[in-house]
Amino acid sequence: MQLLYHTLIDSPLGTLLAISNEHTLVALDFADSKHSVLQQDTIAQVTKPLASIKRELNEYFNHKRKTFATPIAALGTPLQEKVWAALIHIPYAATKSYSDIAQSIRSPKAVRAVGTAIGKNPLVIIIPCHRVISKNGGLGGYGGGLKRKQHLLSLEKHSV
Repeated sequence: MQLLYHTLIDSPLGTLLAISNEHTLVALDFADSKHSVLQQDTIAQVTKPLASIKRELNEYFNHKRKTFATPIAALGTPLQEKVWAALIHIPYAATKSYSDIAQSIRSPKAVRAVGTAIGKNPLVIIIPCHRVISKNGGLGGYGGGLKRKQHLLSLEKHSV
């Protein structure tokens, strides 16, 4: 069993909980999330990846960063990992529909499965699930709440 570390990060959207091992960020979620990312005990200690993501998020929220360089390890089912990899390729300030993502992973009929995988995203903001909207242009869902999703989309739209 590998050791995991955590830190809390203040953001304009509320406190974020970041979790890493010694080398990679493994989880980032809103601290008030109903789906806690804490699955096991962690040590309150700032590792290199935790310090890095804290700095990068500060830059992101201050319109000085559009991509993240902190090493990540998002572990899930093969389908989830495919979906999350597709999300990382959505350009800053752009949006894609759930069906666009299903098409991009060559599973055009898996729109519901794509939505489920997006809902299990372990690295909010970093894996930009907030950039996925409904085909009709509606916001769709967001684990952190629709106000946060709208804020993230607005922040990016006004930074380009």
